[in-house]
Amino acid sequence: MTYIHERPGWPELSWDDSALVAPLAAVRHQQGRLLGLMETLGFELQTDADVTILTSDVVQSSAIEGEFLNPDEVRSSIARRLGFDTAGLPHPGRDVEGIVEVMLDATRRSAAPLTKERLCAWHAALFPTGRRGLERITVGAWRTDASGPMRVVSGPMGRERVHFEAPAAERLDGEMARFLEWFNAPADLDAVLRAAVAHFWFVTIHPFDDGNGRIARAIADLALARADGTPRRYYSMSAQIAAERKQYYRELEQSQRGDVEITGWLTWFLGCLGRAIASADQSLRAVFYKARLWQRINRDPVNERQRRVINRMLDNFKGNLSTSKYAKLAKCSTDTALRDIRDLVDRGVLTLNSAGGRSTSYRLAADDRGND
Repeated sequence: MTYIHERPGWPELSWDDSALVAPLAAVRHQQGRLLGLMETLGFELQTDADVTILTSDVVQSSAIEGEFLNPDEVRSSIARRLGFDTAGLPHPGRDVEGIVEVMLDATRRSAAPLTKERLCAWHAALFPTGRRGLERITVGAWRTDASGPMRVVSGPMGRERVHFEAPAAERLDGEMARFLEWFNAPADLDAVLRAAVAHFWFVTIHPFDDGNGRIARAIADLALARADGTPRRYYSMSAQIAAERKQYYRELEQSQRGDVEITGWLTWFLGCLGRAIASADQSLRAVFYKARLWQRINRDPVNERQRRVINRMLDNFKGNLSTSKYAKLAKCSTDTALRDIRDLVDRGVLTLNSAGGRSTSYRLAADDRGND
């Protein structure tokens, strides 16, 4: 089998511009609409959306590789690093901290050059113990051929199917130098297409013993942050790739077994990105719900106690609201709590649940986040 990196012309990748004009224009339009919508929200809601999407990005990028992280730990790590409240969230483990560090460095410092030192630091963050499971691997440096050629395989031992074989280790310095020179050169290509090309090029070189997929997706997110003109993430490409995982690997394998013309990969990437942006509405339901709720409430502002309790109900609130819970949260008497609650029910902010008597409780009305 001859792979793309063995073809004449590598690494001068090419594509059919005319086939990409329409899908690129469509995805750029989607980006513009989503970013415009997010700009209408306040700073706190933008931040909430950013943390929500970053959490999804980290969790799903790891899930693609079969590593399943606790979303609450991921959110805790992101919130702490961005200087936000982490009350009620668990302390994150080392595996979580590493991938969060990589993702935040990629998106918050998207304008910084991508260098060998930066990539190796990302790799070291992903593997703080220097191991993949029980196996010791080369960390923070390009892979070697000590364990034989780098191959992507599937199937049971003895009957493995080789999907791809990466360039030999002796080629990595030259291959990565060319890639980084191209990536850091002045932009002569739309930033979205640059993200797609960079993802494919890097994962084809496969310079590390492990973690190449996660780092390739971080590089793509870096390029997409440049394309969006903001470090905030409002859609998750990794979440969409996870949803289309089989097709993702199929497209990579097909293009890596072809010649240096990668129109098929770029077309798929643009389509996947478009679907990721379209899915943002679902991912950000809670954020949009908060925006609509506060827009309605602020026409006739509530008191400070009510505001405090509503905010608490919107953020990781467990169960339903009772008069005693309200009194505790608002630091007031139960009589005051009951008056405040009745006022919120009259305003249509709270809804009385069906159980009565001592079980009387309330929930946010018309909560279209799925918390009925």
